[in-house]
This record gives sequence, C-alpha cells and structure tokens, in this order.
Amino acid sequence: MIALLQRVSEASVLVNENSSGAEIVATIGHGILALIAVEKGDTETQAERLLQRILAYRIFSDANDRMNLNLLQAGGELLLVSQFTLAADTNSGNRPSFTPAAEPEEGRRLYDYLLEAARRELGNVPSGRFGANMQVKLTNDGPVTFQLRVI
Repeated sequence: MIALLQRVSEASVLVNENSSGAEIVATIGHGILALIAVEKGDTETQAERLLQRILAYRIFSDANDRMNLNLLQAGGELLLVSQFTLAADTNSGNRPSFTPAAEPEEGRRLYDYLLEAARRELGNVPSGRFGANMQVKLTNDGPVTFQLRVI
C-alpha cells in the first residue's frame, strides 16, 4: 500500500463538479491529506501498518520549529482519499501502466478497511468517494509531502 502524505492547513474533496456546482464530501483544517493506493497482493495487515505509520509520522513542527510532532501530538485532522494512480508503473514509455494497482473491488475493500481502522483510532475521519471523479483542493503547509509504502 502507498500513502502520499501532504501536511495541509486545509483540504477538501468535491465530487460531481459541473455547471450546476459540486458536492463537498470532505473537509479538514490543519492536518494530513493522505492519498491512498492499494496494490495487488496488499492485505489488511499492510493497511494496519500503513495507518500506524501515518499516525506516527513526525511531520509537524514542535516549539523549536523542527519536525518532531505526529498528527495526534499536533492536534491535526486526517483526510483519506483513494488514488489508484499512485500505484502506476512509470518506468518505461510515456504512458503509465496500472498493472500494479489492485482490481477495483479489492482496492475498495482495503481502502474501506483502512478508513474504518482510522475511524476506530481517531473518531471522525473524512474521506473522498472511492472511484468518483474528485476535485481535491488543498493548501500544502510547507510544502511538506512524503510518500510511505508498506510492502
């Protein structure tokens, strides 16, 4: 499983953006926007490990302006958004291959598992809508962005 973590001062997810507007399905203030990709062969154990890494990853500044605080210590929020394109194979050619990505049903199952595990840990965890065409709006704080991969 892959997570692209972005430290944000705010983030939101909109779906069905068209001439009549869009539906805001998720929003957070200060925290982490985590874009999540599920790869073939990923398991619940990997989802649990990825969640623990996201929650423990120290990307927030302490009193000395050093990245020493994790999400909970910083009092931040977590927003999860599925993004299968993170699993793309980009090693050759000019078009990505998505063969490393899990099939949609398995991707949804493990993404939902990760989301529920996050909600057990944190309570309210907003989420994008799996498989939807989403518009993700964010203000990256720093900018600070890290990729985590659990294999």
